[in-house]
Amino acid sequence: MHRFWDYLTQNQESVHQLMHLFSDRGTPFSFRHMNGYSGHTYKFTRPDGSFRYVQIHLKTDQGSKTLTNSEAAALASSNPDHATEDLFNAIEKKEFPSWTVYVQVMTPEQAEKFKYSVFDLTKTWPQKEYPLRRFGKLTLNENPQNYFAEIEQAAFSPSHLVPGVEPSADPVLQSRLFSYPDTHRHRLGVNYQQIPANCPLRAFNPFQRDGAMQVNGNYGANPNYQSSFRAMTYKPNRSSLDAHEKWVGTATNFAFRVSPEDYEQATALWNVLGRYKDQQKNFVTNVAGHVCGARKDVREKVYDMFGKVDKGLGEAIRERAEENVGKLEEAMKMAQPRL
Repeated sequence: MHRFWDYLTQNQESVHQLMHLFSDRGTPFSFRHMNGYSGHTYKFTRPDGSFRYVQIHLKTDQGSKTLTNSEAAALASSNPDHATEDLFNAIEKKEFPSWTVYVQVMTPEQAEKFKYSVFDLTKTWPQKEYPLRRFGKLTLNENPQNYFAEIEQAAFSPSHLVPGVEPSADPVLQSRLFSYPDTHRHRLGVNYQQIPANCPLRAFNPFQRDGAMQVNGNYGANPNYQSSFRAMTYKPNRSSLDAHEKWVGTATNFAFRVSPEDYEQATALWNVLGRYKDQQKNFVTNVAGHVCGARKDVREKVYDMFGKVDKGLGEAIRERAEENVGKLEEAMKMAQPRL
């Protein structure tokens, strides 16, 4: 508890995400009733090398539905597999859950002038400036036949991209491109991409081969380098964005400092929560109930951080959390054996 809140108060650019996590939005009713987001910025590319920065949103067609902290606690104790069971049963009954997929689009020129860095994972793009554009639908219409083979052996990574989609220079995304496959190699073996759940439908990559449990022919006699024996062709990538690439290098080479801008979106979300019954009250209750277990100096940092989001919010959390601290101390005294 001490380290959890100490880390976050040392990285207060995360406060907007904390507002989501500790509001009722942080406890969705089920997988079917929650939205999905890319979080990171990606690129949609053209054959000539030009591109647009994008953020991807998946909006649930079942309607967003959440739980309060007490409701979530009751479900966790009565049926900890509630979310998985709910999804399985819906598909089994052919009530196939779906999500409409949208994209926000930004040109490289717009990125250079954007108020925030497009590579900042802690910021969202205002939909008034960059509206959601619908481009697809995701539907889940089949349950796994073998949970271990199809679910526990599944290995997802942001580096598993199809042609036309590329990562941006977001430093957190860049680190995930290699750290996720490293985890999969450790968990499932070096050739985890040969497992049917992870195998691409069509791929020719003789540079990636060998290793333990190689079972697919290992590309036969093809050399494992770009050879003249069997020439390989590549799609041209003629980018005319050299100037923007220089800007990217500058934009990602910085010493991070928390600024007032890091609290703006958190403040906006706090105001949105105020439009709904008990949402602000539930947020205060959730944070106070969690942070009361941290030591006093850490708690003070938390009150100060949320006070920068909204002065009344910081005070409300302080009042409720310190009340909880008093109750905890009293309970501990009562629990001590009397000699």
